[in-house]
Order: sequence, then C-alpha cells, then structure tokens
Amino acid sequence: MTLRRFSALTTAVCLLLVGVVSLVVSGALDRSAAVTVDKFTQLAGASAAMVCYWRSARGRRGTARRWRLWMAASMASLVVGLCAWTWGQVFLGVSLPSTTVAPLGFILVPVLALCAVLVLGQGATGSLPNHRSRLVIVLDGLIVVGSLFVLTWVSLLESMVRAWATSGPGFATVVAHPAAYLVLLVVLLVSSWSHRSVRQLPMLFVALAALAQSVSGWAFAFLVGQGATAIPPAADIGFMVCPALFFLSSVAPGGGGRDRQESGRLRAGELLHILVPYLPMLVTGLFIVVGTATGVRLNPFEIYVGLGVVLLVIARQLFTLIDNVRLLEQLRDSRERLRHQAYHDPLTGVANRVLFRERLDAALDRADPLVVLFIDVDGFKDVNDNYGHAEGDAVLRIVAERLQHCVRPQDTVARLGGDEFGILVTGYPSRPEEMGERVLAAMSSPHRTAGGEHRIRASIGISHRAGRDPAQTADDLLGSADAAMYAAKRLGKGMVVVHGSVEAELT
Repeated sequence: MTLRRFSALTTAVCLLLVGVVSLVVSGALDRSAAVTVDKFTQLAGASAAMVCYWRSARGRRGTARRWRLWMAASMASLVVGLCAWTWGQVFLGVSLPSTTVAPLGFILVPVLALCAVLVLGQGATGSLPNHRSRLVIVLDGLIVVGSLFVLTWVSLLESMVRAWATSGPGFATVVAHPAAYLVLLVVLLVSSWSHRSVRQLPMLFVALAALAQSVSGWAFAFLVGQGATAIPPAADIGFMVCPALFFLSSVAPGGGGRDRQESGRLRAGELLHILVPYLPMLVTGLFIVVGTATGVRLNPFEIYVGLGVVLLVIARQLFTLIDNVRLLEQLRDSRERLRHQAYHDPLTGVANRVLFRERLDAALDRADPLVVLFIDVDGFKDVNDNYGHAEGDAVLRIVAERLQHCVRPQDTVARLGGDEFGILVTGYPSRPEEMGERVLAAMSSPHRTAGGEHRIRASIGISHRAGRDPAQTADDLLGSADAAMYAAKRLGKGMVVVHGSVEAELT
C-alpha cells in the first residue's frame, strides 16, 4: 500500500472510530447496546488485523514473513479473547466474566507481538543479531515494568489485588494483562533505538496500540480495585482504539527509518537507550528508601519483587559483558584477518613482497648470517597459455606449498609477483648452494592438478651475507639475487647461481 492510500485509510478509520466511541460514551444507547457496539467494534478491528497480517505474510519471505506471522498469531489470540469476553458480556450478561479463556487470550497478545518485534529486530544490520542481544532487550522491558510494578504496588496495586483476589483469573486480568502490554511498549522503544528495521510505520502503530490497551487496562484495574461491578464505557476507549491501531499496523507500508549519522559522541537517543532500564529502578529505589525512612513497612512480596528486579539488572549486565567480550573477540579476529590479507598473497597464502621486505630489513639489523633466494618458475607461461589461468593458479599454489616444505618454520617464503618467489633464510646451517639444490629437487617432480600433469622447473638466484654489514641494504641483496637468477636463466634454466660465484661472473 502506498503512503497516500494509507493516509486516506487512516483518516477514514479514525473518523469511524471517533464516531463509534462518541456513540458509545455519549449515553445515547442503553448499557446493553453500548456494550454490544463496543465489543463488536473491537472484534471487527482484531479480525481485520488478523486477516491482513496473514495475507501480507503470504506474499513475503524471510524476516518480513516471520514477524507478520507472529503478529497474525497475536491478532488471532486477541480474537479468541474478545470472543470469550463478548460472549460473557453480551450474550450471558455477565459484567466481569471469570473464565480463563479471555484473560489467557488477552495476555498472549502482547507476548506474541513481542516475538514479532524480536524477529524483526533480528533482521537488523550493523548490530548483534544473536539470542543474547535479543534477551537484553527483553530484560530491559522486564526491568522497567518490574520497577514500575514495585512502585505502583507499594502505593496502589496491593489494595486493588486484595479486593480482586477472590476471582480466579482476576490477577491475570488486572495486573498481568496491562503489564504485559507495558513490557511490549518498552521493548519496542528500546529496540527502535538500536535496530533500524524496527523503526518503521507498522511498529509505530503497534506501539500506539500497546499504549492504548495498557492505559485502559490500568483504568480497568483501578475501577475493579475500587469495587466496581460494571465498567463504564469511557474506560473502554483504549480497548476500542487498540484493535483499530493493530489493523492500521497490518496495512501500513513498511521500510526502515533513516540511518543515524555517525558521530564520535553519544547522541541523546543512544544515551537514553543506555539509561532506560536504570531510571525507573532509581526512582523506585528512592521511593522505597523514603517510604522506609518514614515508617512504611514492606511485606515479603514487595521485597521479593524488588530483589527480582535487582537480579534482572545483574543478568542484563552479565549478558552485556558477554556481548562486549564477543565484540572484542570479533574485532581482534577482524584485525588479524586484515593484517594477514595485507601481508600475504591471496592466491598462495604465503607472504607477499611487503612482508618479505620487512623481514629482510629486520634480519639485516641482526648479526646472523642470511640467505636470499630469488626463484623464477620456468615454463609457467606455457601452462597459462595452453591450459588457462585457473590451471596456472593451481600450479602456483603447488609451487608455494613445496617451497614451504623446503625451509624451516622460522624462514620466510614469499610470492614477489607473477611467477616469482623469494625465500629468506636466517642463520643457515649449510652452504647456500645446498638450499638452492633442495628447491630444485622439490620442483623436479611433476605438478599434478585437476587439469593434468605439468613438468616445470625453476631458475634460482642466491645472495647471502655471512655477518653483519651496515653498508649492505635489502635492495642490495634483492638486486644481487635477481641478477643471479637471470644468470641462471641464461645458463639454461633449471639451475642455481650464487651471486659472486664463477658462474655469475661468466655471465
């Protein structure tokens, strides 16, 4: 649905809702007719929302489908609860139905809607879409509601529940129902600050529906706590508005909110996100401290709930610390991967020219003897021309693997470019020629790949340093090894030439 069509539909629904609410509240209808219009209006809105969510979910996939299915289940639960409640009030004439079907259906509505919010938040990018991050969002909602519950219990709810305690489903209807919607509202607010995918128009109407339902729910609880046997129509305004808002959320155009601009400082929304679970707890704690100082005594239930809120805060911090540790591990792994990519050849996995040069410079600063081998793969161009670049890449990987088996773990094998490789050996225990011959022997066996068998050779130039020489640089050693390698090529390929030897002088 386009935004223009949705705006027109929203206007029509609001006008219709204003007319129905005015008719019910005005007293123009007798109580029985007003209750009938009230309940069937709610039932129509909930049924329409259920159907629209189901139909919109069928045409989508992935996260967009899953959260809408959860909302369809939530609306189905609302329809069941309203049917049971309407049957008792309209057809049986019971002012306050006492069956467990209606309270159970009403309580499942925010629970299933909360699942939809968590699924939608899971699809967000740039955050931690794992079970711990979603659990932290739920804990934030429970901490806020738990703190507010302690605050209102001490001041008001205790007497209300005592007056309602004789009814079986009364506690669920009076306290758990509006509190669950309050949890949904808080979780929506918290997740919208950290998850871009939650900041969209359907979730705005879900939040407004939760607010409307919770307000009327607490009004209902207050009236019941005062001993009212019949709820006035005005207290049902939130109940009437809620299904209509759910219906608008089911047809509202989706799409995330705008990306937040990057900044080095905490923005107001991010700071509020951090402080959300602690502000109500602080207010509640101050209220209890002041009340205790002035002689108010807390009963065991109030103490247990307060301790439960404290445990929730501890659990939230624990999960946050776990996520922080996980983020640090991911950051460290990412840095290691980036460093490896910066200093290693992506095709063969051996060191690249940059790392080879750094290790050569470091070795020149020490007094240990060192050897540099410059290796050019003979016949590699023929493999590329006759079998393709993929086959040539396979040959280069085999060459790099064999070169690594020719040296010690502390030595460096590098791909210097194309079909050229370099080896840096420090503190060599034998003559430089022996190392070159070891490489030639490793290269002599056929190179078997998926495309066939290739016989290639190598021309090897060697430069070495017996002891520390401050005047000798890395460029000197690399240039000498390169010149010796070209001398080996001119002498017939598949040979080893040590710079300064008789063979090199002849060339």
